[in-house]
Amino acid sequence: MLIVPAHAVVTPEIDPRASLSVVQQWIYNYRAKPDYAHVPAAVRVLFHAQTFKEPENAGIYLGFIAGAIGSNPAKAEQLVNSFFPVPPEGEWVIVRAIAYSGLPDWRNLLRRVAPKMPGRRVMIDAYLAGALPILTEIPLEEAKPGMMDKLRGVFKNPFTKEQKKLDTALTYAGNQDLLDTLWGYYFATGSHMPVLRILQMLPWSKSRDTVDKLTVGSMARYTLASYAVRDAELREYLRSELSTQPEPVKVPLKEVVQAADTVQLGAVRKDALAAVDELKAKGSDSRRNLDFWGQVGVGALALGCVSAAALGQVAIGIPCVIGGSASQGLLSFWEKQQ
Repeated sequence: MLIVPAHAVVTPEIDPRASLSVVQQWIYNYRAKPDYAHVPAAVRVLFHAQTFKEPENAGIYLGFIAGAIGSNPAKAEQLVNSFFPVPPEGEWVIVRAIAYSGLPDWRNLLRRVAPKMPGRRVMIDAYLAGALPILTEIPLEEAKPGMMDKLRGVFKNPFTKEQKKLDTALTYAGNQDLLDTLWGYYFATGSHMPVLRILQMLPWSKSRDTVDKLTVGSMARYTLASYAVRDAELREYLRSELSTQPEPVKVPLKEVVQAADTVQLGAVRKDALAAVDELKAKGSDSRRNLDFWGQVGVGALALGCVSAAALGQVAIGIPCVIGGSASQGLLSFWEKQQ
């Protein structure tokens, strides 16, 4: 199901029995005319459509709910309570949306609604204890090991067998769905906070270090250009940032602004494809194992499924299916254009 933006400025009302495509249109146009009273109905449609069945493809909706909660602190608790009853498999959305909302008092709100979600006690406690980061505290990437860490690795006991642990560190570089979450928050609030965070990812579009960085950076550049084509206020804001951003951000940002001003999104796609081809041919700057490319395939290079659909629309034709296989991602589309 592709998101087709409504061209009218008026935000349509949401019937609780509406289809997912209607809600998608409504979310895309929400910031033009916020319709706070119909947020509960829209959220019920999202749950009914099992939008959160695949968490990695639900970032844009999670971000929207978080932004809606944070946009009106006085009514935040009333809004959250209106979402219930929530399917047990979807309770994680409410927990994370509250934590990501940006409310100064989000912890107390989470404590008050916790009895409604006893099955998510572990997750709730993790957020309250700070074991899980809120949206504004998620780092761009993992900190690189210092000299002492490297020395410890050299002099460790060679006879000690170290078991490989699951890497659960949450970073923007390693989680493409967080880019969707930032856009969802922007749709709900019109705040420039998530846009500024996305700008910090732009240097990765020039990165030849890891596939993750190149993927997220390329999608950040593409989504910024695509939304700016359709959003004059966003376009002007990006232009205003050209004088304040550091050089690594300024270079790709100029490309974004130019592509948005001249509606040259094809150039952004082609450049990203060329970068991927170069990385595949020459390997990464960190001497990544080239055999890894055989395992990556198109799926791991799918770029922000929901964002791609939201931005490309039927007119552009990005074949990204919400909740479907990641192999239908943006890289497939780029390759078909060649």
